Order: sequence, then structure tokens, then C-alpha cells
Amino acid sequence: MLLRHAFRRASPSVRSYSTNVGDAVALQMVRYALSHARSQKSEESYGQSLLVLELGLSSLASEGSVGLLSLAMSTLLYERRDYNGAIEKLERIRELAHSSLGYKVAACEALVGMNLEIGQDVASSALADECLQLFGNKTEGTDMETLNALHFHAKAIKGLVDLVCGDVKSAELCFSEIEYGDTTEGKGFSGNMVLSHGEMLHVIGNHSSAEDFYKKALQLIDIDDIVNPSSMGAANMVPEEVILGATCALGQLLTHSRQVLRHPGILLLNFHDAEEMLTKALGKAEDQFGSAHPKVGIVLTCIALMYGHKARLEGSSSILIQEQNRKAEGERMRKWADAAWRNRRLSLAQVLDIPEPSGAAVVDTRICRVL
Repeated sequence: MLLRHAFRRASPSVRSYSTNVGDAVALQMVRYALSHARSQKSEESYGQSLLVLELGLSSLASEGSVGLLSLAMSTLLYERRDYNGAIEKLERIRELAHSSLGYKVAACEALVGMNLEIGQDVASSALADECLQLFGNKTEGTDMETLNALHFHAKAIKGLVDLVCGDVKSAELCFSEIEYGDTTEGKGFSGNMVLSHGEMLHVIGNHSSAEDFYKKALQLIDIDDIVNPSSMGAANMVPEEVILGATCALGQLLTHSRQVLRHPGILLLNFHDAEEMLTKALGKAEDQFGSAHPKVGIVLTCIALMYGHKARLEGSSSILIQEQNRKAEGERMRKWADAAWRNRRLSLAQVLDIPEPSGAAVVDTRICRVL
């Protein structure tokens, strides 16, 4: 029954994304496997979904099919916390001789994201450089508009690595080379790219532009469009992660907004909006990963930082009394933060005592790192 569903004939809308029947079958299998694993969230459902994808790899020969199936397998393995298995599948895509550039950029991005999450910053930097080098080779078969969009995507990957490593100037340079034109709604602009750009603007204190980029990242996400070269993703760079990351980033931005300092009359309104947005992010994290997942702790940390910032601006400890019901969560977050802190730009003590929003730290939920 499981395999019968997976091999169900692709619908016309699915076939329109593909260049041949094999790729259409691979796409149908991927959609089924992801849906089956995530709907049940059990070891059995993930195992069954991975089996379906393995069967696809053994029966479909085109490199497009192999690339798509391998990206999906790496995502499921990542969600099972099997990082080594996920990395192995992504490396397989990079080794394909004739795989499309979109698959290779997606694989590089996911490898960078996973290495950043586990603290392998040197490896991440090397991978980002290798991704940029893909565009120095021949790129037949890719139209110029898509090629340019993928090149900008690679620059954004490098910019994110620079941001994590504390080299804000280099990150600014990378993102300044991205040409959006009159709008970011054009072909090829991925949610990941726009989210990372927004985080850079957030870090340097350009809050108005950062908000625009965060909102645009959410608008660009199409969870069902998994074969568009610009929106392919895997592991911690899939569309669902972008939605969570952009939602949490917007909540942090409301916490850091200069309007809070300049207009005391709307202090509570701004923090109410921040709490609402971060609570929304918390719900997304719990729905996607389960209540015990580390990414839930990441969002809870952002909520704790928001309440701490509010208490300092109010010049009162009343907030601590009002939020006694969050004491257990706060203690759990503090212990996690002490153990996990790896930011090179700011120490944890500095972040907990930042008086001005221009110096704010930004938490990226995709990679579980502070920028």
C-alpha cells in the first residue's frame, strides 16, 4: 500500500515541473515521502519514507531524479537528527557530473547550513567558496535569468557564513552584490536568500529594511514548489525552516525596534506585537519539530531576551513578577544558552546587557546560531 501511493501517477501540475517522466515520478515520490513522514512524526513513518526514496534512487536513472531524491532524503535524515547520513546524501549531489546547477547550489547551501549548526565554521566557509566557484565553470543548460539568480543565491550563502563568523563588512559586501531590481518577486529569488539579507540588515541596525526583507521572505515561500531551481532546499534550509526563521526574526525585530526608545507611549504595544510574533514562531517550531526539540529552545530563548529587554526599558522588575509562570522555561533557556553560545561578534553577557537596539544580536533558527 505504501509503495502504491508513492508511485501513483503524477498529476499534470506535477509533470509540468519536470523534463521527463522519470523526474515527474521522482517528484511524486518526494512529495509523498515528505508528507507521510511529517504527518505521523514517528520513527516508522520516517523509515518508510526513506525506503520509498531509496527505491526511487535504485530505479530512476536521470541525474535530475537522483538530485531531487537525494535532497529529500537528506532532509528526512536531518529531521531524524542523522546528520552524517544527511551530509552523505548532499555530498552525492555535489559529485554528480551533469546534475543541474540548482541541485548543486541547494546541496551546498544545505551543507553550509548543517556545518554552521554543528559549529564547523571553517568547513562552512570552504563550502561557500566552492559554491561560488561553480559559476566559474561552464553552465550550459541554464538560462541566464536562472543562472544570475543562482549566483546571487551563492553570494547570500557566503554572506551568511561571514555574518556567523563575525565579519559583518564582508557580509555587507556579499549582499550588496545581489541585484533584486525593482522587486524581489522576480524569478529566482529564494526565501533563504532574502531572509539572510534581512538578518544582515538587522545586525547593522537598518530595521526598516530588515522588516521589508523578512516579510518578503515569507511572501516568496512556496512549500509545494520543490523543484524550482531557486527554491530548492534541504536539511535546515527547506521552506518550512525559512518560515520559522523569518517569523522569529520579525519577533526579534519588534523587540529591537528603535521606535520602542523614541516613542515611550507605544512601548507596551510594540512588546505586545513582539510577544505575539514570537509566540507564533514558538507554535510553528513545536508543530514542526515537537516540544522537546532544540529549535523550540531557540525560540524560547528569543522570548526570554524580549522580556529581559522589556524589563530594562521599563526600569522595573514588575515584568519578572508578571511572568512567574515562565520561570521554569527561563531556567531551561539560560542553561541552554550558556552551553551553546558561539557568537564571535558579541559575548553572551553583552547580549544580555545591550542598552541600544543597534547592537542587537539576531538569532537564526535555521542554523541555531546568534549573528
